[in-house]
Formats: sequence, C-alpha cells, structure tokens
Amino acid sequence: MDVFEAIAARKSVRSYRPDPVPKEVVERIVDAGRQAPSGNNIQPWEFVVVTDAGMRQQLAQICTAGRFIAQAPVCIVVFCRATKYYLEDGSAAIENMLLAATALGLGSCWVAGDKKPYARRIAHMLNVPEEMKLIALISLGYPDDPKPRKPKRPLQEVLHWESF
Repeated sequence: MDVFEAIAARKSVRSYRPDPVPKEVVERIVDAGRQAPSGNNIQPWEFVVVTDAGMRQQLAQICTAGRFIAQAPVCIVVFCRATKYYLEDGSAAIENMLLAATALGLGSCWVAGDKKPYARRIAHMLNVPEEMKLIALISLGYPDDPKPRKPKRPLQEVLHWESF
C-alpha cells in the first residue's frame, strides 16, 4: 500500500480481534513515529508500548474516552519533553504511526492525552518522568470493525487559493 492509499484508507478503529500483534510489527510502527519531522530536529518523543492486558485495562479505566484500549492487544502511549513544539512534534509522530499501522493491515485509534485531567496519572502509572507531557494513547490491533470509513469533506470545499 502506498502512502496515498494509506491516507485514504485510515480510519479510527475501536473494535479489535484478540490476535496478538508481532513485536517486529509494533517496532516497525514505532519506528515510523520516530522518523517524523520535529522542530529544530529536537525529537522530543518517547513511546511506551503496553501489551499487558491488566495494564491496558487500567489505562482504559483512567482514560474515559478510550475504553476500547482494554480490548486492543497493544497500546502505544506517546510522551514528549516540554519543548516549544512538543504538541506538533508528538502529533506528527502519531500520524506517522497511524498511517504505518494502516499500511500494515492494522487498525488504530488516537486517544487525546495532552492537557487531559488523567495525564499525570497515566504518566505515574508508566513510570514516566514528571517533566514529560502525555500527547496521546494509540490503540492498535487487527480490526474487528466492518464499518466503512466516514466520508471526508470534498477537496473543493476545503481548498482555497491565494486567500480564504
């Protein structure tokens, strides 16, 4: 699958089969995140991969909008050092991982973390240093979600040349 096909196919998946995701596949996806651009090439990101079912259950309970994390065989928790562009940099890494997951036949869902009331609790649970900022949690696994991707607004509706 080329990058444009992955972009067009990517959707948020909230239902997963129980099949484990091979470690090499997870590492390949995280490596795609590591390759993202960052302001001044600071690369402020750190990735915590959680495969333990009990830990994923705890994350799902803490993160109320991500209850499905308990069902996904993998959760990638993305943190960044508090740099000037930490949120942009972390978001670029996350999008790379979402697209890589799609290209590899996996489903994923981005669950917000930045500035959420549960951010410190998740960091503490994962032994992440105090100065790191939670950017997001990504559920990851083989999709058990037959629903089609929701349509996007047409290009003609969102593209403006020279001015709005």
